[in-house]
Order: sequence, then structure tokens, then C-alpha cells
Amino acid sequence: MSACVPTRNDHSSRGSSPPRASGIKRPHGPPPPPRRGRFRVSGADLSASITVFLIAVPMSLGLAVAMDAPLAAGLVSAAIGGIVAGLLGGTPLQVSGPSAGLTVVTAELIQLYGWRTTCAITVGAGLLQILLGSLKAARSALAVSPAIVHGTLAGIGVAIALAQLHIVLGDTPQSSALENALSLPSHLARLEPAALLIGALTILLLVVWPRLPGRIGASLRRIPAALAAVAIATAVAAAATPGIARVDLPSWRSHALPELPHGPVAALATAVFTVMLVASLESLLASVAVDKLAADRSAAGPRQGSAPTAPVKRSDLDRELRAQGVANAVSGLAGGLPVSGGAVRSSANVRAGAESRASTVLHGVWVLLAAVLLVTALEWIPLAALGALVMVVGIQMVNFVHIRKVHKHREFLVYGATISGVLLAGVLEGVAIGIVVAVAVALHRLARTRITVTEQHDGRYLVAARGQLTFLAVPRLSRLLGRLPQGVDAVVELDGFFMDHAAYETIQDWYAAQTAMGGRIEFTGRSGGRIAEPASAAHSCCRPWTPWRNHHCHDRGQEGSPATPAAASHIVSKAAAAPAAPASSPSRRRGAHRLLNGLSSFQRTTAPLVREELARLASEGQRPSQLFLTCADSRLVTSMITASGPGDLFTVRNVGNLVPPPDAGGATGNDDSVAAAIEYAVDVLEVESITICGHSGCGAMQALLEADPETPRTPLWRWLRHGLPSLERMRSRDHSWARIAGRLPTDAVEQLCLTNVVQQLEHLRAHESVSRRLAAGTLQLHGMYFHVGEAQAYLLTEGASSGTGPDEVFARVAPGAVWGAEPSTEALPTAPGTTVGA
Repeated sequence: MSACVPTRNDHSSRGSSPPRASGIKRPHGPPPPPRRGRFRVSGADLSASITVFLIAVPMSLGLAVAMDAPLAAGLVSAAIGGIVAGLLGGTPLQVSGPSAGLTVVTAELIQLYGWRTTCAITVGAGLLQILLGSLKAARSALAVSPAIVHGTLAGIGVAIALAQLHIVLGDTPQSSALENALSLPSHLARLEPAALLIGALTILLLVVWPRLPGRIGASLRRIPAALAAVAIATAVAAAATPGIARVDLPSWRSHALPELPHGPVAALATAVFTVMLVASLESLLASVAVDKLAADRSAAGPRQGSAPTAPVKRSDLDRELRAQGVANAVSGLAGGLPVSGGAVRSSANVRAGAESRASTVLHGVWVLLAAVLLVTALEWIPLAALGALVMVVGIQMVNFVHIRKVHKHREFLVYGATISGVLLAGVLEGVAIGIVVAVAVALHRLARTRITVTEQHDGRYLVAARGQLTFLAVPRLSRLLGRLPQGVDAVVELDGFFMDHAAYETIQDWYAAQTAMGGRIEFTGRSGGRIAEPASAAHSCCRPWTPWRNHHCHDRGQEGSPATPAAASHIVSKAAAAPAAPASSPSRRRGAHRLLNGLSSFQRTTAPLVREELARLASEGQRPSQLFLTCADSRLVTSMITASGPGDLFTVRNVGNLVPPPDAGGATGNDDSVAAAIEYAVDVLEVESITICGHSGCGAMQALLEADPETPRTPLWRWLRHGLPSLERMRSRDHSWARIAGRLPTDAVEQLCLTNVVQQLEHLRAHESVSRRLAAGTLQLHGMYFHVGEAQAYLLTEGASSGTGPDEVFARVAPGAVWGAEPSTEALPTAPGTTVGA
């Protein structure tokens, strides 16, 4: 019976369960996953669907007004997008409806071909989306430069805002963004006060409503801003401006359906492709955004008083693209607008607590019912309010976060060119212009190389190459290198990620000539660190801190040679920027041989780096600040997961990270080794904190679960009896489930691993030296769980660690978390004034 060995549970799926032979009853176990094929509606999904419905109705009508399409078409596309795309889509929480990104394109198509032909174009775009999704081209669509994608959507947003501004002013928009901008001064001279008043009121409410202060404001903010703005504007218009233009929903008997398209084949094909391109990009970008929102929500954990939400799977973009295609085909056949996933509706769905695709589908059902039953109420809405709502949506498509990102990555020229192309020439033309500019910028960066030669104070020369070394840079490189004296001492600083063969041969020939004349050449990166290695290691994947991963590397020769351009070329290239994985698994050797090789590697590579620090510790003595008690499992490398070094941690390891209680003696003898280590750390070393660390796939916990009365009472079992209180705690109805924030444990083994950390903390508090320091407020206790397969650490919430909190929740440690400072959003939710360290 192995105590701590890799088990299936460490790599199992979420549906794994303990063996039946164990006989373990789990009255509080996680609920079994729902059966596939059954459509379940939770209370959270029902609530979220109503929230999204209240946003979707005014937005759908507003987009129909902006496109100069039949108003009923907006409701048709919202219902079909919710029901069809919701049922078939690969992003369960994404809400689809009339496409804001296609507002300008659809308006132009209606003017050119009429409404019924535009519906046929929508059907064609949907069929093309189905084809591309079946060919698994969704990921390829996102391979376009983000500057082009966001520039396209921003250009469409500007065009929408310019067109809707005319409606807010009480006028009719023109056919293009440029004409809308040029005609704006003349429209300002003939304002319609009523429309301007209602439009300005709507915009003001959209801006102010999410920022209402106080308790009353918090209650009002539960009502979606779009619904509140349109409802209040409608009420004001009914009282103050009864003659204002309002929504006019025609009878469903006169609802127009598609017809066979009429017009030039090339122009119609271009229109189909444009609708497909914009709708697909908007939907796929929204899917990626929904994934991020859902992941952030899972990392933050469930809301207070609510059950933990199951983690949402990552989107299947090809399935989502096919679903959007089906929705567009059905919407076009039913006389609806083009459909796409919407960031506004989808983000509202996630933030409202939606758990599954049921919220999306129900929202579509509510829209369908509203289109049939609430026609009279919808006809009270003033057009100026809908125009103002869509204008704000257009402005929000110009995302300043995206602008900062493209500026940071020096792609603002591409972004600006794409926006200008969309506004001046059209969507498809703008995308083409953006691609041309992006290619030109990439070629310019690839061809531009700055090479300088400077003489240092010590007589050495510094040759600095900024950029990529290609054949285009060879003439200048050869000229500058040729000016250096023969037999020179020089440092070659390479700041780039690519060196082609022509540049490599130029540097190689110069290097050989200089070393033949007694010169010394060293190659470095921009930071100044040497990038050349001995010839025997230049092609090696070994690093001083990973001898355990590549034991075969120790068999290679250790004799080195001077730095060469070959080593520099490998480091400059991306392929050598990180250690490469070995082509085959390392061959197994005897333990003594491997250990001896490791010792030899330490003496050769690591000892020279740490000798001075170890000498200081030897003279001053150890003064660790923390006691770290964890399992003896070989996969748990404490110094690596805590980023600690010599003198930082006083470490105690045993099978199962167990802490025997002070009274754990009895007939079986005393277990004093752990107690002695605790007493020494607390009273002699005066550590400031103690951390108990469990881990996934613990063999000791597996052994406890599989034990039965006939298990032989071996020394291992006599030790594991200290884990029986953890097993009893897990089975007890008097304790809440220990769990990871955002999800329940995957199986019984993980549940026991988490519970064991909490239980051993209770044993730790019972030790006299620990309880005394806790009462004095000079010691902190922490619980930690390390998931080996994910390489992810989780920390027990501070209340549970101290024994005062009701919840036993392990929160994910974020990569950028800094304890003692302001924690990141993914970090541990500690109590005020508490610091965490392990």
C-alpha cells in the first residue's frame, strides 16, 4: 500500500468517483453531473433571462430603426438569435441577436437592393458561416491582427453614432458616414426640440444610471440601464411631447419574407461575404470575451448565500460559428435582421448570474412573447430614444482599452487606417486597407535594423544590433564590422528574435577572423547577460535548476569552448528562447547513479552561485520565518512552489502532511517527531507563521478511503490513523464542505485532501506552544492546497485558517498576487488587515 504515489485521481476527469469497493458513503458529496439531453432551468438562469430580455427589446428596436428596416424584424432576429443560437451554440452564455456591427452594412444593402433581397443575403451569409464552421475555420478568423478587428468594429461604431445623431436631432440620416458628417452642420441649424430633448434625456440616463449612489441607487441599478432610459424617456415623451415620432409596428400579416435576390452576381456575392465576415468576427470576439468573464466569475467564487457555480467550459468556436450560421439562415427566411453574438447582451447575461444556455434560450422566448403580446406598449416608445440608445452602443464600440493596447504594441497606424477605411470606403474595403497597412508595417519592422559600433572606456568595442538580422542588413553589418581593428576585444549585443543564414555567415566569418588574430568576442542580449554557452551545452536543454528533468544531459561532455556565433544564433532565435523538450523520455538509471550525477551537477553549476549565501547562513545560524509542513510526496518541491531559498523555510515532511494531536500516544506509542519539530520551530526559532500544505492525488488520502477493518496494522497504517479524524470530518453533517472557490471537489480523494488540511490545522492549534503564541497574537496559521496537475496553489481563507470562519474555501493564488499589498481580483479574500504568506 503506497502512501504517496501518483494516482489516477490526480489526472482524472471531473466525473471520476471513488471505487465502489471502498464502501465510503458521501452524504454531502457533489451532485452528479446533469444527464445530457435534458434541458434544465435553474433560478439563476430564469432571473438572468429576464434581465437580458429587458435589455434586448429596446436594443433590437433601436437597431432596426438605425438600419431603416421593418421594426418587427429586430424582434424576429432577437428571438431567433436567442432560441436557435442559444440551443446550438458553442458558447453557452453568449446571447445572440440583431448585429450592431452590421448596422451600416445592412442599411446600405436595404437602400441598394430592398428589404426582401437583404433577407436573402442574410440567408446566404448564414449558409457560408455553416460551411466555414464545418471546415473548422473559426480559429483562423481570429488570426487576423487584433488592430484590424478592433479597428473595423470601432469604425462601424463611429458610423453608427454619426447616423443615429441625426435621428436624435430629429432628422433622417444619410447613406454613408462621410455624408452624415458633412451634413451635420446643416442639420444643427434646424433642430427638432422634442426629439433633441428625449434623445438627450436617454443618453443622460444611460450614463448616470449605472453610477447611482447609495442604497436606493444600488436597488435601482438592478434595473438594466437601457430599459430604465427608454422607459423614462417614453413616459416623459407621453406627457411633454405627445406629437413626437414613435415606433410603428406593422401588422404581422404584412411582415415581409425574403425573395430571390436581384442584381449583379459579383455585387451580391460581395454583400454575402461582407455580412458573413462582420457577423462572424463580432460573434467570435464576443465568445472570447464571454469566456474571460465566466472565468473571472468562477475565480471570484460564488456570491454570498448562493450555491457554487459549476465552471463553464471553454467555447467551441467552430460550433458557435455553425450555430450563428443556422440562426442567420433562419432569421433571413423569417424576415429578420442579420444575427451575431453581442458583447452587451452577453456580458449582462454573465453578470446576472446565468449558469447555462437556458438563460439565452428563455430570453428569446420572452422576446417572442413580447412581439406578439406587447405591441401596443412598444408603440409608445419614441424613435429619438431608440436612436440615442443605439448611438451610445456605437460609441461604446470604440473601446479605449483596445486603443491603449494597440498603441502599446505599436499598431495604432493599422488601427487608424482600418477605421478610416471603414468610414470612407466601407467595411470590406476598410478591412483590406488594414491588412495592407499591417503587412507593410511588419515588413518595415523586419527590414529595419539599427547597427552601431562604440568604443568603451576599457578599450573594448560594443557592437549593438537592434532588430532582425536578415540579408537586407548584411551590407551595413559587414561594413561596420570591417572597420574594427584586427584581434579586437568586442561585445556583440543582439536585440532581436531572428537571424537568417546570410547574417549568420557574416558574423561567423568575422568571428573566425578575429579569434584567429587573438581577439576575444562575447555575445550578449540587450540586458547584458551572456547568451553564448560552451559548445557541449549550446544545443543542450539542461538548465542548472532542472537536472531532475533531463538526467540524460549529465552524460554529455563537460569540456567547453569559447563563445561562438552558433550559440548566439540559437539564443537569438525563438526556438532557443526557452528550453526545448527532449525528443524522447529520459532513460531510467539506478537511483545511486542519478543521485551522483545530480550532486556533480550541483557542485558544477549551483554551488558557485550559492556558496556565499550558505557561508553567511553557516556563520549566522538559521532564522526562518515560517514552518512549512507538507507531504513527503516526491512531486511536491517546496522550494519551487514557494519560490524560497536557503534559510527561508523550516520544513517538516511526512506521509499525508499529518499533525498528530498532543494526546496521540496511547498503547501504540508516542508520535513525537512532528511535535518536536513544531515546538522547536515555535519556541526556539520563533517562526511567524505555520503552513500546512496538502496536494492533489495524495496516496495517503487514497489509502484512508480504501481502508477496511481487515487492513493489516503495519507501521504505515499506525501512522495514517492520525488522518482518521479528517475522514470522519468529511463524512460528518456538522461541518461544511471544504472546497475550492468556484467549484466543488472533483472526487472523494480531492475532498479528503482539502478536508485533511482543515483538520490538521485543528490538531496544530491543540499543541501548547502553538496555542500560546496564537493567544499572544504572534503566530499565524495558514492552510494550502497544491494541485499537481495544474501547477496551481490555493490558500485557505483567513477565517477558516484561524478557526473562526464558517466557510472552508480554498482560493486560487493569482500569478501577480503580492501579499501584504493590495491583492489581485483572483487572490485570496482575506480579512482586513491580514497578511498571508507561505
